[in-house]
Amino acid sequence: MPEPSPTLKHRGRLFRIGAAFVVLLAVAGYLAVQYVTGGRGEPSCKVVSGEAGGAAYEFTPEQAVNAATIAAVGTGRGMPERAVTIALATALQESGLRNIQHGDRDSLGLFQQRPSQGWGTRKQILDPTYAADIFYRHLTKVHDYMKLPLTVAAQRVQRSGFPQAYAKHEPDATLLSAALTGNSPATLTCDGRPATTQAAGPDAVRAALVRDFGRDVLQPAGAEVGAASTPAPSATPSTQATTRTVTLPVDADKSPAKGRTVRQRGWQLAHWAVANSSALHIQRVSYGGREWTAGNTDSQWRAAAAAGADGAQKAASAVRIVTGQ
Repeated sequence: MPEPSPTLKHRGRLFRIGAAFVVLLAVAGYLAVQYVTGGRGEPSCKVVSGEAGGAAYEFTPEQAVNAATIAAVGTGRGMPERAVTIALATALQESGLRNIQHGDRDSLGLFQQRPSQGWGTRKQILDPTYAADIFYRHLTKVHDYMKLPLTVAAQRVQRSGFPQAYAKHEPDATLLSAALTGNSPATLTCDGRPATTQAAGPDAVRAALVRDFGRDVLQPAGAEVGAASTPAPSATPSTQATTRTVTLPVDADKSPAKGRTVRQRGWQLAHWAVANSSALHIQRVSYGGREWTAGNTDSQWRAAAAAGADGAQKAASAVRIVTGQ
């Protein structure tokens, strides 16, 4: 059998070297990603049961933003936690809590609502706030929906071809609604790595709050969307730091909680901020003596630094959101 020619040997050696180089680049890229992300892979969020050793559900920042919107719209309408659970389970089944621009026939958005069936225009349905609001409007027309099994209540709104599919999402939706309505404190966390394609800063946070909760959410703080977030030239460094903070008082006299407790309102706003942390470059959220900080290896709510009796009182009466810009 003739030996391979020197040219073929050379080509084979070049091929092996090239293949090894490609593998080396892949390994280097992987290690770089692990270094930048702290070994956490894709950005993630997690909600856990308020009971020790309870269930947990992991989801993406995109899903977190949409879930927080659905919960905010529901409580803004005075809907009970059960209604929010039904809405979240429906969106989990219909879209995976993603605002998708396609579906069966002309179905769109979080709830796969159809313009041809009177749910609204394409633009309206692709607005998560509108989509959630019209879902709740239809849900309130379902007689005794609070007493119905979740899958039955959801089906009477959706008229789906797969009516039993909603039931499998009830456990995860229950965890999400407990956290995002503020009934289960310090149970929702995200790693908080920023999404570079999104707007950031206090003004963006205020705009997003108004989008989900309505303008009343800013009134207790005496704030307005678009208010200046840049300090005057003479501002001291400590003053500059406060311009990155959005403070939302939630005391009983000033907070529009619509029949809910101050504690529920406070934790809803705090969890909403964490859910939006990647999109809005939020670095720190504090409420009720607890604090979440973006970038922690476990992203847990921790006890805030002691600040005396006056500081503790302030911590219980306001949600503070610190942005990266």
